[in-house]
Amino acid sequence: MDAMMTALPRVWVLGAGSMGAGIAQLAAQVGHAVCLYDTRQPALEHALSAIGADLDGTVSRGKMPLEQRHAVFERIQVSTDIEFGRGSGIVIEAIIEDLVAKQELLGRVEALVADDALLLSNTSSLSITAIAAALHRPQRVAGWHFFNPAVRMKLVEIIPGMQTDPSLVQTLRALSQAWGKTPVVAPNGPGFIVNRVARPYYAEAWRLLAEGAAPAAAIDALLRQCGSFALGPFELMDLIGHDVNLAVTDSVFRSTGYDSRYAPALTQQELVRAGRLGRKSGNGVYHHGDGATTMPEVETVKPATAVPTVRYAPVLKSLAPLVDRLRQAGVALVSDPQLPEDALAVGDATVMLTDGRIAAQRAAKESRPALILLDLALDFARTPLLGASATSAARPDLAALAAALAQTGVKLVELADVAGLVVARIVATLVNEAADLASWNAVRAADIDLAMQLGTAYPRGPLAWGQVLGAARVHALLHNLFDHYGDFRYRAAPRLSAARWTGVALDA
Repeated sequence: MDAMMTALPRVWVLGAGSMGAGIAQLAAQVGHAVCLYDTRQPALEHALSAIGADLDGTVSRGKMPLEQRHAVFERIQVSTDIEFGRGSGIVIEAIIEDLVAKQELLGRVEALVADDALLLSNTSSLSITAIAAALHRPQRVAGWHFFNPAVRMKLVEIIPGMQTDPSLVQTLRALSQAWGKTPVVAPNGPGFIVNRVARPYYAEAWRLLAEGAAPAAAIDALLRQCGSFALGPFELMDLIGHDVNLAVTDSVFRSTGYDSRYAPALTQQELVRAGRLGRKSGNGVYHHGDGATTMPEVETVKPATAVPTVRYAPVLKSLAPLVDRLRQAGVALVSDPQLPEDALAVGDATVMLTDGRIAAQRAAKESRPALILLDLALDFARTPLLGASATSAARPDLAALAAALAQTGVKLVELADVAGLVVARIVATLVNEAADLASWNAVRAADIDLAMQLGTAYPRGPLAWGQVLGAARVHALLHNLFDHYGDFRYRAAPRLSAARWTGVALDA
């Protein structure tokens, strides 16, 4: 660690938005004196109010003595005068995602601090090398990307630029740990780790909505209850703010040479143009009047009055836990040697897991006119919800399937016949994005998975999830999606393709 880091240098936070305020509070809680700078006095007053309220909540929950609360708050000084931060040892920029604005502000600040001061950017997607290029001491510049709320989120990404002094990475590792964070070193590429790998979570949700796969509330419910994500994509974008989320998408899109995988959704662009930014504006995908989200009710398939006998294949893999649930719930089960591996049947319909093809295509190819496709679940033994699509010949049997599942506490959401359905499609693209990052940037699989679990609360690291599903299955899903849409965004990452043929672990 740098010698200057053995003491507690003054921290200068540039920008009093939610991230800047959170970082200032975090630094003060660790014991640093903090200067919070912004050109807007109302922003500084709002930041102090938010910090005070958060500290009060911590005291009321018994997590901090009142005396410590006062000491933390008093360590934070605010100013609209840029000279006030002169002599600080750690500078953390947390202003808007605009390269020129960041370069200009850090350029002014650089002249006010010592040569060995840390010049750090909390950018979520911009190139650290580009930010540093405008400064006289690019070797002291690095990305230090916190996640909102900075006080509570454990992850921090450390991003070295091309000219960053390698010793600075070690300094930031130690500083991150001293601040109670788990650091991962991320490549200086578009979106770093978290904002790069997370793009499909939003992009595919918008595309599914545009295709009419299901309403937004149903897509969110499936990813929350069936995929076990903390929030569905539309809920999460409403929370983040559509302007912020779209800005990151735009940045990654431009930085990757306008790769269609990262193309901004037209609907989200329209929301931003209309000022429907999410929770902070009172409206986004959902209505947030009086601070409360009004979630539309998710329509589920009405179960048939009679519970059918469920036939199952002699060889079960992914669906074995679901069959066990049906058995424990007292549903009549019969082994059917005519069924293919990992398949069920109710009435005239065969029930199989999606492989990325639409039900109509798969029914024609496999001569099964009555076909129901089930979506992926993180855990078929516990999921309370499942999505399914059906051919026209199988739709009458959806109610029978719903009746059988209802005995186990599972509700069924009917999806339009779209390729890959919801959870399987989004998980496959997340796995592929993580594999692509590992393919080209030599990022450790463990760091990618750790970052996605800590930074976005994913139920499982995407590469670990891909390993559970099997590289061949994920590869087949993507291949079929590519075949259906003819869109290059579904190309398989080199690491995924290699794992599919060599058997090398995706998460190794």
